[in-house]
Amino acid sequence: MNLNRVFILGNLTRTPETKALPSGQSVVNFGVATNRFYKDTTGNKKQDTEFHNVVAFGRLADICSRYLTKGSIVFVEGRIRTRSWQNASGVKQFRTEVIAENIQLGPRNSQGPVQEPEAKNEEIPVIEESYTPPAKDEGEIDVKDIPF
Repeated sequence: MNLNRVFILGNLTRTPETKALPSGQSVVNFGVATNRFYKDTTGNKKQDTEFHNVVAFGRLADICSRYLTKGSIVFVEGRIRTRSWQNASGVKQFRTEVIAENIQLGPRNSQGPVQEPEAKNEEIPVIEESYTPPAKDEGEIDVKDIPF
């Protein structure tokens, strides 16, 4: 049995870069930094930072490009992929990336969209790669129709 699954919770190191594949599908690249805090043998606090390259495709890429900015907190669930290619000098290069399958947006900050007073306690949405919103005429329940 094999498993290739990664979970990352961190801050964006750069604003997402959006591109389009030859098929027309959107692809977005961004970096996420994660921090590890610990005490060394002498009791001093230490911090290690790890940088991750993240790639999202399709609707997930559109959402990332719309709502994520440098410094945003994001939770990424996906899989690890390592690509290789030869550069112009003929040297083989490698890049390890996290292919995002689900993301969860962190709380809004002052640099993001306008924050409403109620937004501080709002639930953070989980967005899956395969999510397609239901059409309004398919019997979608409106919150206003709930009697309590």
